[in-house]
Amino acid sequence: MNIAAQPDAAARAVPFDAGRLDGLMEEHGIDVLLATSKHNAAYLLGGYRFIFFSAMDAIGHSRYLPVVIYDKGRPGNAAYVANRMEAGEHQNRPFWTPAFYPETWGSVDAARRAVAHLASIGRSGARIGVEPAFLPSDAWKVLADGLEGATLVDATGLMERMRALKTPHELSLLRQASELITDSMMATIAAAREGTTKIEIIERLRREETNRGLQFEYCLLTLGASHNRASSEQAWRAGEVLSIDSGGNWGGYIGDLCRMGVLGEPDGELEDLLGEVEAVQQAAFSKVRAGARGGDMIAHAEGVLKASGVAAFTDFFAHGMGLISHEAPFLMTNHPVAYEGVDAERPLEAGMVLSIETTMLHPKRGFIKLEDTLAVTDGGFEMFGERGRGWNRGGTT
Repeated sequence: MNIAAQPDAAARAVPFDAGRLDGLMEEHGIDVLLATSKHNAAYLLGGYRFIFFSAMDAIGHSRYLPVVIYDKGRPGNAAYVANRMEAGEHQNRPFWTPAFYPETWGSVDAARRAVAHLASIGRSGARIGVEPAFLPSDAWKVLADGLEGATLVDATGLMERMRALKTPHELSLLRQASELITDSMMATIAAAREGTTKIEIIERLRREETNRGLQFEYCLLTLGASHNRASSEQAWRAGEVLSIDSGGNWGGYIGDLCRMGVLGEPDGELEDLLGEVEAVQQAAFSKVRAGARGGDMIAHAEGVLKASGVAAFTDFFAHGMGLISHEAPFLMTNHPVAYEGVDAERPLEAGMVLSIETTMLHPKRGFIKLEDTLAVTDGGFEMFGERGRGWNRGGTT
C-alpha cells in the first residue's frame, strides 16, 4: 500500500540541506541513500520519531525498522517506509517524502518494500548507501538478493559529515536540552541531603528532567571517595563530594553535562582540585573557534593537564554532540570510546557542537569532573548550560 502524497507534497520543504547531502553523496560515490537508524531517519524526516518505538525496537519476532530513501538530486523520488501505525501520523502531519509506505511490522517487510521502491524509480542497480551497524542481517539479505547489480556502500561516514554542522534550529534544541539539564541537576543537588541514596538522587533527577519536558537518558553518579558511577544504596555523607553526569534530550537532541556538589562547605583542597579541572577546561575553550585545528585544542588542553600536579589521576576528553552522544567531529582516538580521531587534523567549523570534559579520579576525595557543551562560532564559541560550574551545596532546599 502506498499512501500517495498530498497534492502539495512536492512543494513541501525538504527539512535538510539537500544540496549539501547531494554533494556528500557524490563525494562518497553513493547514488541512493537508505537510512535505517532511528537517529538518521529522524534527521532526514525533520526530527520526527514514532513514539511507539521510542523506548525499544522489538515487536513480535522482529523489530521496527524505519527506512528513509533519498535519491541523489531527485527529492521527488524520496520515500519513507514505516510501521502500519504511522499512517495516523501522516494524516495529522504529512511527511515530506512524496512516497510513504505504512506497511511494515518487521525488518524483512521494510527491506522488501525498500527494494520495490528502488525498482519503481529505476535504481535497483545503483550504488546504494546503507548503515551496516543499523541494518539487521535479515534485512541486509533481502537487499542483497533483491537488488541485482546494486552495490551496497557504507554510508555511515556520509551521515556523520552531514550531521556535524548544526542548523540554527538544531543549535536551539541543543541549547534548550543543556539549559534544562543544568536546571535539573542544580535542583537535584540542592534537594539531596545526608542519608540520601544514589538510587534516590538519580530518581529525583529523572523526575526533574521529565517535569521540565526532557526525555531522561541516563545519570552517572558518584558520592564520596568512590569512583563507581552506577546506581546503588550508597548514601551521601557530610563533607563528601557528589558528581552528577546526565544526558537528556529535547526534540531528539542530547545535552550532556557534569556538575559537582558537596554536602557542606568545600574545603581548600576541594577548591584547588576543582580549580585544576577548570584550568584544563579553560585551556580547551581558548582554542575553540571556526578555522582552528581540532587537534590543536586537544594538544593545548593536554599540555596544561600534563603540567598539573593532578595529571597522574586526571583525564581530558572532547567529542561531538547532537542526535547521538558521540558524533562528528571525532577528535580523539579510542579515548575512551572506540573510534578513530579522524577530525583532529581538520579545522573546526561554525555549527559544530562539542562536549569538553576533564575527569579527576582522586585517590581520596573521589570523582571530580566538569563536562560542558560548546557550539563553535566564527569568533569562538557559545557555551550551553554554563551555570553551576563551581561547588554546588547539597541540602539547601
